[in-house]
Amino acid sequence: MRTIAEVNEKISRKRAVVWTVEELKAKVAEVGVTKVAKEVDVITTGTFEPMESSGAIINLGHTDPPIKIRRCWLDGVPAYPGFGAVDLYLGASSAVEATEGEEVREHGGGHVIEDLIAGKPVQVRAQGQVTDCYPRATFETTITRDTINQFYLFNPRNLYQNFIVGVNGGDRPLFTYLGPLQPRLSNAVYSNPGAISPLINDPDLQVVGIGTRIFLGGGIGYVAWEGTQHFPLQKRLPNRTPIGPAATLALMGDAKQMNPRWVRGCYFKNYGPSLMLGVGVPIPVLNEEIVTRCAVQDKDLVAPIVDFSIPRRVRPTFGLVSYAQLKSGRILIEGKAVRTAPLASVFLSRQVAQELKEWIEAGNFTLTEPVASIPMERSFLPQDRWTEF
Repeated sequence: MRTIAEVNEKISRKRAVVWTVEELKAKVAEVGVTKVAKEVDVITTGTFEPMESSGAIINLGHTDPPIKIRRCWLDGVPAYPGFGAVDLYLGASSAVEATEGEEVREHGGGHVIEDLIAGKPVQVRAQGQVTDCYPRATFETTITRDTINQFYLFNPRNLYQNFIVGVNGGDRPLFTYLGPLQPRLSNAVYSNPGAISPLINDPDLQVVGIGTRIFLGGGIGYVAWEGTQHFPLQKRLPNRTPIGPAATLALMGDAKQMNPRWVRGCYFKNYGPSLMLGVGVPIPVLNEEIVTRCAVQDKDLVAPIVDFSIPRRVRPTFGLVSYAQLKSGRILIEGKAVRTAPLASVFLSRQVAQELKEWIEAGNFTLTEPVASIPMERSFLPQDRWTEF
């Protein structure tokens, strides 16, 4: 029906028809796939959720005399310096190191990234390996996003295509990456926003690929590669949506262009720091099949209910539950009504899709052709080899 070049030509003339994925779903229910496919050019999706496998590449710039940094802390949070004299990688889940006598803060790499994006000053403390070409041993300063060379997000694993529902069948509270899970099945937490989530609407990654331009943290980003733990071979329903964690993407983008509204440090009690991140993916309507995939509803999507009280990699489940049931506020587990809560912000996920829509309508965001497809034959390899010392 269309090509991306044709869609971009309409965007440049501000004549493209752009709908959020929720608008698309409502329109399909009203008039059907065929009519909708003839009318709309781009569908925008979005999510705002914790993505702890994120981080920032930072180049500080050389000092005088030069230093080869081998240990470094940004506002007390350790950054990895092992690949260049003044290059750093600050992981979102890296936790602050408290000095002796200092109270431990609920603070980590995600908070430092947020502060830098917001233009706030960040303290740097570094120790160097003294060499003939890098004679300096220590260095302390204060940086902002405007006083460093490069500052961009490179996130090894974002945009889980689906995820799990966490519950706790044990006798004590558990503090997890989904937040607190209360004992005796007192609550259930899910993290994916369901039918508005980006990769749910392109289940076989037919449109999204390496080089796809996206909304990342309020700026422009790109799909860089498959994400870590990418598992597209997950079992799927007839509508091609996975029944659990499946595809993931590695994303990157210039953090100097980002907005702290969409990049926020967070902290999970007794677990650690993470990063709340807004990501929006545009889906060009190239044929009717794309509209059919995007028309999927929460009642047609499922996730597994996983019991975190069993401390194993493979935990028992209480079966599958639909996102419509999860969003109702209560689900039934073995006859017991259990209240549910989302880890993602459904409201802000919608706002990401809306803001991306406005960018495209204004002619400020065009689409890209992927330079390569994301592999769809990756299996998931556990670490089951044990060596005794």
